[in-house]
Amino acid sequence: MKAVVITEQGAKPEATEVATPQPGAGEVLVKVQTSSINGFDTAVAAGYTAGLMEHRYPLVLGKDFAGVVEAVGDGVTRFAVGDKVFGVVTKAFLGDGAFGEYVTVPQEIGIAKLPKGVDIAAAGAVGLAGTAAVDALDAVAPQPGETVLICGATGGVGAIAVQYAAAAGARVIATAKPGEADFVRGLGAHDVVDHTGDLPAQVRAASPAGVDVVLHLAGDSAALITLLTEKGRIASTLGPVDHPASTAVMATPTESTLDRLAGDLAAGRLSVPVASAYPLDEVPAAFANFAGGTLGKISITVG
Repeated sequence: MKAVVITEQGAKPEATEVATPQPGAGEVLVKVQTSSINGFDTAVAAGYTAGLMEHRYPLVLGKDFAGVVEAVGDGVTRFAVGDKVFGVVTKAFLGDGAFGEYVTVPQEIGIAKLPKGVDIAAAGAVGLAGTAAVDALDAVAPQPGETVLICGATGGVGAIAVQYAAAAGARVIATAKPGEADFVRGLGAHDVVDHTGDLPAQVRAASPAGVDVVLHLAGDSAALITLLTEKGRIASTLGPVDHPASTAVMATPTESTLDRLAGDLAAGRLSVPVASAYPLDEVPAAFANFAGGTLGKISITVG
């Protein structure tokens, strides 16, 4: 099959031919239609995960996927050939990624059925970002009327988090560069602050009493925690934060979370902004686009 791989540590991603994977016991083989780029993918390609997880070469990159079940391994009961599915590749090692024509995933985590009417590009872009947004918000549980600051609101995780926080009845303050305010306001943000300027001063101007919740998806956490109220809490997808009411979030794509995302997409309660789409051959170029900053997600069209 065609896939985007790194052949060894330090090698640049390239589109090439590799062996088509076969499902083992408890695994599902998915014919991939769409995927998307996440920060984790670029981190793997840059070598930042070396020593943290086992790498199996040639290492197929890519976490998100959406497509159709092609085959199932022994013991698979939740899925059948022909099912439309989506999710996140979640294995203890790196190598079996979704930037390929086929991917194998365990039936127990990281895969769910896709309801009718969900756009396939959105399905292939929502898995990891959507899970991170849901898990981060669940960790801090914003209540109706509370003020939530989302730092990193224009990215894939932030764009989904803005929608869910607003739907929970919170007042959302979103960060965005000049020219990006309409994007986050269109997702439900009530106020917008420019993260290239004096962020704390702008947040204090918008909410003099401080903020009840911070989602730390980008930026300096030390500056953000000074904006919290006495009972404020912070969730970070970037690692531990030095605050007593902080949670470091590791996105876990459980069946219930993926089902929630799929249901909200199908019902029109959630949208996944896709800034651009690239074919599989052009994933290396898409990485460069991602590094330059995009509004929402970059989709990868596979088949």
